[in-house]
Amino acid sequence: MTDNNYTGVTTGTIATACSLAALDAILDSQEIACVKVETPKKALDIIIDECKKVSDVKAYAVAHKNPYNDPDVTVDLAIVSTVELHERTDEEVNVIITGGEGVGIITKPGLQIPVGQYAINPVPRSMIIKNLTDKVPDGKIAKVTISIPEGEKIAKKTMNPKLGIVGGISVLGTTGIARSMSSEAYKNSIVTQLDVAIASNIDDLVFVPGNIGEKLALKRLDITKEQIVQTGNYVGFMFEEAEKRGIKKFTFFGHMGKLIKVAGGIFNTKHAVGDGRREIMVCHAAICGAGQKDLKRLFDSKTTDDMMDILDEIGISVEVSNSIAQAIHDRCMQRFDLDLNVFLVDMEGNYLNNNFII
Repeated sequence: MTDNNYTGVTTGTIATACSLAALDAILDSQEIACVKVETPKKALDIIIDECKKVSDVKAYAVAHKNPYNDPDVTVDLAIVSTVELHERTDEEVNVIITGGEGVGIITKPGLQIPVGQYAINPVPRSMIIKNLTDKVPDGKIAKVTISIPEGEKIAKKTMNPKLGIVGGISVLGTTGIARSMSSEAYKNSIVTQLDVAIASNIDDLVFVPGNIGEKLALKRLDITKEQIVQTGNYVGFMFEEAEKRGIKKFTFFGHMGKLIKVAGGIFNTKHAVGDGRREIMVCHAAICGAGQKDLKRLFDSKTTDDMMDILDEIGISVEVSNSIAQAIHDRCMQRFDLDLNVFLVDMEGNYLNNNFII
């Protein structure tokens, strides 16, 4: 259990709990309803949904992540661990871990797990080993197989396909405790795009806000999916991480309504964090010669698409878009040691500015 609705447990903790319950079932010949898991932070009591001893040397257990205040696609997802005891032949280890149905396999370099292995991250692996090692009988080795029956289906809603993790989701966690989308987990997931791109020697990266930006970039630019990096709302964070990794130049592509915020120095583009779209648009329209009446109309508009219609009407839409694109470029240059080419588009992917380098 966790402290409140703002924390839950990681898939790694559930996988560990199921592994522990399955091993206990083999050793004690009884179904296990709850286990205490040692995580890097603290011990947690985890409820087991189902536990069954299949033979004298084999058992499985099933559990799920309880909901918490987070849009986590793995909440309520069944995680299964099957444990089998074998004669031990290696003096170094008595627990080995592998994946099964619904756990992804790594196909690209740059991640924490080598290519060809199941996407069970280092901390969940170490948790399973730590919690089971002392319980494995002398002369035996416990083979642990983690599976997630709905994992392949759920993986389509994650970053895994883009990262080259195929066939399912990843078993994740760095502390054993999952926190609501303050962002840490999300940031950790999106930054891996940079590591994969670097490890795969992919040049000419294109940063986009999200799925819509990716779709439009693929439509308009001569690029592949592998070149695209999604920033989500964390534009500043992703640019900083790119700079740390030696990525000095790239393309920033997206809808005016999202990218315009960066022109005002807003590097977290989540609406609740900062908006300022109309203020930024009015400012640049004024710089480009719009009159007071039109500036008032822009200020009263609800969307940047509506604002662009007004700018088209008065004949300065390209000038204003160029001014905003330049401001985005300059803001980023002031904050980061990098250069970028800015493409502003509408929802159809039509270019709004023309001061970019093709």
